[in-house]
Amino acid sequence: MSAALLMALALAQHDHAAPPPPAPVEQMAPVDPHAGHDMSAMTPPVQAATVAPPAPTDHAAERFYSPAQMASARAVLRREHGGGTYGMVLFDQAEWRSGKGSDAAAFEGEAWFGDDSAKGVVKARGEHVDGAGWDTAELQGLYARPIGPYFDLQAGVRADLEPKGRTYAALGVEGVAPYWIETKATAFLSDRGDLSARVEASHDLRLTGRLILQSKVETNLAEAGSDAELGLRLRYEIRRELAPYVGVLRHRTFGDDADRVRAAGERAGETRLVLGIRAWF
Repeated sequence: MSAALLMALALAQHDHAAPPPPAPVEQMAPVDPHAGHDMSAMTPPVQAATVAPPAPTDHAAERFYSPAQMASARAVLRREHGGGTYGMVLFDQAEWRSGKGSDAAAFEGEAWFGDDSAKGVVKARGEHVDGAGWDTAELQGLYARPIGPYFDLQAGVRADLEPKGRTYAALGVEGVAPYWIETKATAFLSDRGDLSARVEASHDLRLTGRLILQSKVETNLAEAGSDAELGLRLRYEIRRELAPYVGVLRHRTFGDDADRVRAAGERAGETRLVLGIRAWF
């Protein structure tokens, strides 16, 4: 019995032996969910660069509120953001000129009053020669309107008080050119039909916070002749509104005017030293 029992136990152990391990499963690549599909149809089209719409010119609030009340509110807004009425008086030159000939006192300045949309401008200049009286004296009254962010269009009347009383119609532009060049260009038509023009350009070179070197070129063109003037003035701003200066001035006459000057025994060109003051308020 013992032998038979041992054989039965051996057979049972053979029947319940652990099965062999399964064969290794090959790692499969992930399946692309878009495989077999035409992706060109899903690519978004390239859009052209959009252009900003123009600024609105209507006042939408006036559909709900009184136009008169809205106009009053816009006027207050303009004043509070720099659109108010203001003015200035500038004495750009008030100087004594000394050279080989007679000394002279000269001035040039302007005053204006208005707002960002329109201004009234008054300009004056003149030169008084020792022992000879007024060589030139000029007054202009102009109306100015902006024609861009940097330039105004000016139109009005010019009156020459000396040496000959003449009246001119004036039309020109004034503003700031690139590199901070103050530019003025004006055409004049006299009451006798004579056409002339004046072009000015000046630049302030700030050497320090208070010391400024101003260079200025002025040319007068007319049928009878022309002249040009180059000035260098070094000023010191005691305050922004008050600055004494010293400088040098070179003046040259051309054409028929030069012939008349030479015939009078004078030189067509001269150099002068200047001493003056610049002020504004």
